Amino acid sequence: MSNFPPTSSQQSSSSSSRPSRPTSVLPYKTQNLRELYQIGKRLGQGQFGTTYLCLEKSTGLRFACKSIPKKKLLCKEDYDDVYREIQIMHHLSEHPNVVRIKGAYEDALSVHIVMELCAGGELFDRIIQKGHFSERKAAQLIKTIVGVVEACHSLGVMHRDLKPENFLFLNQGEDAALKATDFGLSVFYKPGDTFSDVVGSPYYVAPEVLRKYYGPESDVWSAGIILYILLSGVPPFWAETESGIFRQILQGALDFESEPWPSISDSAKDLIRNMLNRNPRKRFTAYEVLRHPWIVDDSVAPDKPLDSAVLSRLKQFSAMNKLKKMALRVIAERLSEEEIGGLKELFRMIDTDNSGTITFDELKEGLKRVGSELMESEIQDLMDAADVDNSGSIDYGEFIAATVHMNKLEREENLVSAFSFFDKDSSGYITIDELQQACQEFGLSDVHLDDMIKEIDQNNDGQIDYSEFAAMMRTGNGAIGRKTMRNTLRINLADILKSGD
Repeated sequence: MSNFPPTSSQQSSSSSSRPSRPTSVLPYKTQNLRELYQIGKRLGQGQFGTTYLCLEKSTGLRFACKSIPKKKLLCKEDYDDVYREIQIMHHLSEHPNVVRIKGAYEDALSVHIVMELCAGGELFDRIIQKGHFSERKAAQLIKTIVGVVEACHSLGVMHRDLKPENFLFLNQGEDAALKATDFGLSVFYKPGDTFSDVVGSPYYVAPEVLRKYYGPESDVWSAGIILYILLSGVPPFWAETESGIFRQILQGALDFESEPWPSISDSAKDLIRNMLNRNPRKRFTAYEVLRHPWIVDDSVAPDKPLDSAVLSRLKQFSAMNKLKKMALRVIAERLSEEEIGGLKELFRMIDTDNSGTITFDELKEGLKRVGSELMESEIQDLMDAADVDNSGSIDYGEFIAATVHMNKLEREENLVSAFSFFDKDSSGYITIDELQQACQEFGLSDVHLDDMIKEIDQNNDGQIDYSEFAAMMRTGNGAIGRKTMRNTLRINLADILKSGD
């Protein structure tokens, strides 16, 4: 996690003091988690937290527990982020389609969030597993998703990271409730507030977020992207690189011509156009979405099954995201305190006047001292990309975020290390059996491994070699971990600026 600029409602002048790190997230003492719960198997792992199955000792009831190691919280803002996530979960907890928080606990090493266990799998996985899907079913799902958005907005919360991975079914039952999870990027806001920090996931991020001036309307855009994917199996704005995806989001036309769109109802397309209006002032609100005929009237959204090609595309899209997600976790886990510590020292070395921020001239001189041969225009691009709040300088958190992403996540030795993690027998290839083993280690079930390999396997030999793996890691993807995504969006905005977008 990293220090990010304040939102417009919290703007403050830059402090000259060094970034400080608190010792606790919660403003009160808690009981020891292990006195109350028995911790079970790992259910999943994100960039900063690991989720475990846990059993309440007094009742025998099962819950999920997300544990966040405090050594990964680098500064005060990181501690504030975690506390705000807990507050927002409590704030929304009574909504039937929001995962319910049970309690928060803290010890010397970690913060633990105990919450409702959602054992029914992710949204896309359920659709693929069922094998048949209709417009009417898509309408029911989007009604639930936008219902959560409307509830958030009515309570002064913007989610900021709506994507299919953040919607889980409560259980395996046919009529299981769909629940929104992961409020790690969510913020409180008041009417009229605007925000400038660039957060989200590439396929789902709204154009005004990329322009660094946005409000709650961006959540409706993300829900519109989910609806487009539900009906066609692919995202509306796609490219080989993240900067290419962003260019498409800012400029690309919506495709309603290619299959399966000719056979999809005009009412569905009308709703999508209104949810994906690039002008946030003209975009539908959550309230308006929920009152659209395609959502309200059962006879408007047809009940006939969508084309089987849609499910096939959805399988590949969902499966590839999961491999990249696993690989990014492997890389993130290999980033040590020592590596982050080196970046702290680099910041201090470049910040020659000890102001707590880095100017363009300081960045240019500092990069020269460490042997960089970047041209002045490239340094300016880096500056523009890292300086999210447009202050003209880079603060400590912005610097850590930008440099961790550039130097670590796509560095060759980290890609090799991640590839080796999957290539268990060191054959130089990742096979379907090895992917199966990795999925078990990460607690991922119902992953369509054939589709995962098919999407990445460029020479069609049924396995993934290193060059295919590296190409996949460097192309656009919608499932990067929450804080790393801040960094990724930040870096690639430079490419958009450079190409005149």
